[in-house]
Amino acid sequence: MGRHKEQGGARQGFDVADAAPLLLDPHGLVSGWTVHAERLLGHGAAEAVGRKFADLLEAGDAERLEDLLHRCRAGGDWTGLMTALHRDGHPVPVSVRVAPTTAPQGRPAVLVLLSEPGDARGWDMSRGVLEQIVVGNPVGIAIVDTELRYVWSNAALERWGGGPGRSRLGLRVADVQPGMDSEAVEERMRHVLETGEQVIGYEYVGRVRSAPMRETAHMLSFTRLEDDRGDPMGVYYTVVDVTDRHRARQRLALLDRAGRYIGRTLDVMTTAQELADVAVPGLADFVTVDLLETVLRGAEPVPEPLAGSERVPLRRAGHRSLYEDLPRTAVDSGAVVSYLTDSPPVWCLTTGESWRQEQLDPLAVEWAAGAPDGRESTFLELGLQSVMIVPIRARGVTLGLTTFFRRRRSPFDPDDLHLAEDLVSRAAVCVDNARRYTRERDAALVLQRSLLPRRLPDQDAVEVAACYRPADELTGLGGDWYDLIPLAAARVALVVGEVPGHGIDAAAAMGRLRTAVRTLAAIDLPPEEVLAHLDDLASRSARDDGDGEGDDGDGRGDSVGSACVYVVYDPADGRCTMAAAGHPAPVVVAPDGTVGFVDLPQGPPLGVGGPPFEAVEVSLAEGSTLVLHTDGLLAHGGDGVEESGRERLRRALEGTARELRPSCQAVVDALVPARPEDDVALLMARTRRLASEQIAAWELSPDPAVVADARRTAQDQLSRWGLDEEVKFTTELLVSELVTNAIRHVTGRVRLRLIRERTLVCEVLDGGASAPHLRHPRAMDEGGRGLLLVSQLAERWGTRFVPDGKIIWAEQPLTTPPE
Repeated sequence: MGRHKEQGGARQGFDVADAAPLLLDPHGLVSGWTVHAERLLGHGAAEAVGRKFADLLEAGDAERLEDLLHRCRAGGDWTGLMTALHRDGHPVPVSVRVAPTTAPQGRPAVLVLLSEPGDARGWDMSRGVLEQIVVGNPVGIAIVDTELRYVWSNAALERWGGGPGRSRLGLRVADVQPGMDSEAVEERMRHVLETGEQVIGYEYVGRVRSAPMRETAHMLSFTRLEDDRGDPMGVYYTVVDVTDRHRARQRLALLDRAGRYIGRTLDVMTTAQELADVAVPGLADFVTVDLLETVLRGAEPVPEPLAGSERVPLRRAGHRSLYEDLPRTAVDSGAVVSYLTDSPPVWCLTTGESWRQEQLDPLAVEWAAGAPDGRESTFLELGLQSVMIVPIRARGVTLGLTTFFRRRRSPFDPDDLHLAEDLVSRAAVCVDNARRYTRERDAALVLQRSLLPRRLPDQDAVEVAACYRPADELTGLGGDWYDLIPLAAARVALVVGEVPGHGIDAAAAMGRLRTAVRTLAAIDLPPEEVLAHLDDLASRSARDDGDGEGDDGDGRGDSVGSACVYVVYDPADGRCTMAAAGHPAPVVVAPDGTVGFVDLPQGPPLGVGGPPFEAVEVSLAEGSTLVLHTDGLLAHGGDGVEESGRERLRRALEGTARELRPSCQAVVDALVPARPEDDVALLMARTRRLASEQIAAWELSPDPAVVADARRTAQDQLSRWGLDEEVKFTTELLVSELVTNAIRHVTGRVRLRLIRERTLVCEVLDGGASAPHLRHPRAMDEGGRGLLLVSQLAERWGTRFVPDGKIIWAEQPLTTPPE
């Protein structure tokens, strides 16, 4: 092997036969101690192991030790003289050799050889002695010459395969390990021979002769051997089996990847596909994920899914294959796949236990039915050799199955099954969370559809578009709402409001207010009175709930503090009456595109008390756009929210197109982020006017004799409109009863008006202040049948009060209603 010089330059003899070996970790701590070292220095193994080797040396040598350890970590070695300290305190001169090595666990270490320097015979005769040292080493050790042919190996190397050491002599790695990537190993040997650089910790993963059916991992380290002249003689290398560590690292990597990639969404199908994607190729070659139908719908799994059926249908939720030809018989995601009740998948589904088979029967037919081509394939045709089936269980309930197949790799072993169960159990929680979310979201969407109008009713007063963006993106629910309510005489009510809070509680409170608004609109109250009644309702609701302070912070919805704007538009003359309760005033976009904000008195929020509500009336030109919105639309302007929000809204509305629906969406997209902090509702209504030929009005004198003239006048007008005789007959009776009732019970002016729109409306205005009441006269009564007859003839009828009296109206359809 050649002699080494000590640091002083003089040649020092070193007798390996008498040397006391000990092992240090890279930081200088004693990790291995022998009886030879105890005999030399007096310290027992219990005292020495775990101590710093520097503590066993005199001060000067202890300081040099750190430099020597650094040299070893860099791949070098050292030989020289030092002074050690005996257990009783006296100094012991020793000859020391320090060289890098590999511990049995595959970790780097430092080999220290200590001997008395007296009559050492030198390093030249040490080959036989070295063989004695390494022959019993648990680490596989071998030496190859410059042609990379074996010249020596220890017994431990035989565990790696390739036969005993004598049979290796003269052979190369490829000759003794035909299944491994010998070129990669020999490439590193040549690099060490050419450069002298040591290679430590090269990990080879693959199949070797000692384990031809499974993948193993070995740690190799290479060191160049030199003669006395420094010329390379060959390569000395060590081999340590690190398969367990490698598989543990793979397991942790797979579980880490599962934690990062599975459950990124709350969609059941996506989560199932993520499970299949993570498992291939890290654990299997082909993976399928099948779920119960109820799981995909978000419902609770059926307790007895197998009762009374020969086949158990599941839904293919995800699959992934390492090979292009393998999924040729697999059903697509979302399709139904059926299993026979006596098949292993159904057994796992029933018992909730996993199942593994190292070697499938090649002639057995696959368990799943429902392949696209309709034919049954054997496992031999599919090339599937080993299988694991793991039920997907969460919270004690089985949701489906995950099936793992291997095609050309080593069969699944118990460790693989444990890994698969750990992987599936993590994914099962994500699948169940997605199922629960699907159920909650579906319930929330049903509630939302019941609270917000699914489509705004058809009418001719306005062209309308609406947009709603909730702050709660998971449920899609919020406390903002909008509505369009058809009123008598072709008029419409436009409503936008909001309830404090978000989510289901706020939506429930909003539903109560929206129902109340529709009820009040049905009796045709003016806007300020509608808000006054809503204010009373909110106050009473708070008192009934025992909380008059609005939302108390526990997430419960409350009507107190709600805001609302109520607008009534009349297409006959373009008049628009509105009132607001703690709500932003509407915006009007003129036909020429000019944007203006209505000067509307702000009443207090509902239920908090304050001055009475005030209404204003404005006249809108045909083609004007009335914009109603909640304050969430203006809540993203930074400082000075009100001013900057209005200006931003003005710019957004000035740039809107003529098409109303895209304009409505464009305004929300321009002013509101995708995930707003507050709910947003926007309602845009472009006004229309009834044509003059659609309205006919007559002033009547309060004389019973005019009733006949009114009937004839109405009949003539209906003829000009081209209405059929049935409508004429009904209208004649309605005019007669309404005009007669007005003349009989009031004094002053009487006006008759007919409006032809989607319906035919007959109105009679009188100066009376009392509302008529529908009575049910007895058979012998001489009167009281007028309004009863009106209620029978008209589809709808009612009374509304105006500044100069009241109007009784009756409405009949002009088209046959659908069956």
